[in-house]
Amino acid sequence: MDALRDIIGQHGPLFLALGGLTVGVLFGAVVFATNFCAMGSLSDIHNFGDWRRFRAWMLAGATALLGAQLLHAAGIVDLGKSMYLAGSGLNWAGHILGGLMLGFGMVFTGGCPSRNLARAGAGDLRSLLTLVVLGLFAYMAIRGIFAPARAALEQATSLGAPTQSIGHMLATTAGLSYTAGALLVTALVAAAVLAYCFADKSFRTSSVHIFSGVAIGLIVVAGWALTGLAYDDMATKPAAPISLTYVRPAGDALQWLVLFTAEPMPGFGTASVLGALIGACAAALAMGRFRIATFSDTGDTLRNLAGAALMGLGGVMALGCTIGQGITGVSTLAVSSFLSLAAIVAGGFWGLRVLERQIMASA
Repeated sequence: MDALRDIIGQHGPLFLALGGLTVGVLFGAVVFATNFCAMGSLSDIHNFGDWRRFRAWMLAGATALLGAQLLHAAGIVDLGKSMYLAGSGLNWAGHILGGLMLGFGMVFTGGCPSRNLARAGAGDLRSLLTLVVLGLFAYMAIRGIFAPARAALEQATSLGAPTQSIGHMLATTAGLSYTAGALLVTALVAAAVLAYCFADKSFRTSSVHIFSGVAIGLIVVAGWALTGLAYDDMATKPAAPISLTYVRPAGDALQWLVLFTAEPMPGFGTASVLGALIGACAAALAMGRFRIATFSDTGDTLRNLAGAALMGLGGVMALGCTIGQGITGVSTLAVSSFLSLAAIVAGGFWGLRVLERQIMASA
């Protein structure tokens, strides 16, 4: 493993770009082929009482959690250096408000950022414009016109904490090592989620939902392994370990397309965005489902644009999306990730109720 780390470390940017592209291709293909969708899972529950796609989402989180924590225990990736655990404070208001905004917004765009990537790759121009607007608003929240308000909220509501890791908290309380505490929490959480998922017969007998959950989780684990091995704390600008997330990277991808000549090698996040588009396109072509689609009317356009703006702003405040927090963040056992996930789910159900009332009012 040390030899592999040395090889990857010597050519870090290249491996991150190619690895991010490969991971993104796999992700986009699986999402499109299996119809994996967090927002769709909430819609299934709200409209049909069908929990199978929601269980697939939870299974993906449990799979990623097991894989990421085993990688951490083996020394392949230091999750403590990720953006989810590196900070010393818990920005509770940002995670709750941002999660609600993202969850609410994804209903009006017909899917979260990752689902829009899959649809855009399959020819949906609505999703392509949604991603552009999402990326623009994400950067407006990071460094642009909304950044001062976001930073002020973060400073006013952050709670000081020695750690955000649930595993570290347990280890400190019980007198265990950090690794033992993290693995114990991982085992308990994963066992509970797996029991919840497979207790349902309709889920147990649905191979596509089981496959999508396990596959997405393993793809996230692959991202952690790659970026963990590529991490070099002696580099001028160390790239912190990360895996799939699709809010800020959507903005990074736009920036890379505009400023390509200044920095030809894309980072992991940018490459994963491009890869997801390619993977979804390949899957759509292979399945004979590539179709050019656009907005149906003015109302459809306005709903998608408003939803994209909310997802861009909310995703930055919450530090991720249904994938970035709901799977990747949760796999680190960060308190903030579980908080964001709960807020995203609540925002999604809220958005579904509002959209339903709008449809009934216009009927």
